[in-house]
Amino acid sequence: MTLTKMLSGGLALAALCVTAACTSIPNDMTVAQYCANPDKASENVCRLKVEIDGQSTALADTNMRLSDALSLTATAQSTADQARADAAAAMARAEEAMAKEDQMLCETRTIQKSNIGTCREGYTLTSCTQTRFTYRAGGPSILREINDQQCRFQDRVLEMQVRCCGMASAAPQPADETIDEKMPEPAAPPVEPPPEAEPNTLQY
Repeated sequence: MTLTKMLSGGLALAALCVTAACTSIPNDMTVAQYCANPDKASENVCRLKVEIDGQSTALADTNMRLSDALSLTATAQSTADQARADAAAAMARAEEAMAKEDQMLCETRTIQKSNIGTCREGYTLTSCTQTRFTYRAGGPSILREINDQQCRFQDRVLEMQVRCCGMASAAPQPADETIDEKMPEPAAPPVEPPPEAEPNTLQY
């Protein structure tokens, strides 16, 4: 006959008694004898089920010695506690992973001396603002294009700030940075000399 532990109905098991309290229990008392007492029938050792030859059987219906049953109950309790702890740890890891995947990351790229602003791989461009400009090109430049990938001004600007955001599962860690593209400034338009004054040709 084989004996295998099996918890039934999520029953929370606890030790039936401490060592000092168990000294009065005869060594040859069986679980069936102990649980025959109506006052003991609700105790965990009387409610625990085991699998014997493939059949689920209550310990109270067996001739197992009470001391062996108490040991089995304590082992089942320890196994159940460990299973609950493992499940709680797994759930915490899963929740942490989900929170990380759902987290939105954003960074600001300051791009100087360029007419194009872009984001790093994994990030999407959300806004583009000109923060410094050159008067040689006629003052603030006109924003000609903006999409998820880049923004483009008509002329070179001294500085723009590009805001980029992405999901933590796909984007690297945010790193606000300043990038100098060193795009040459357009040459100033030639200054035309003032028209020559016509000579005074007064006639008398």
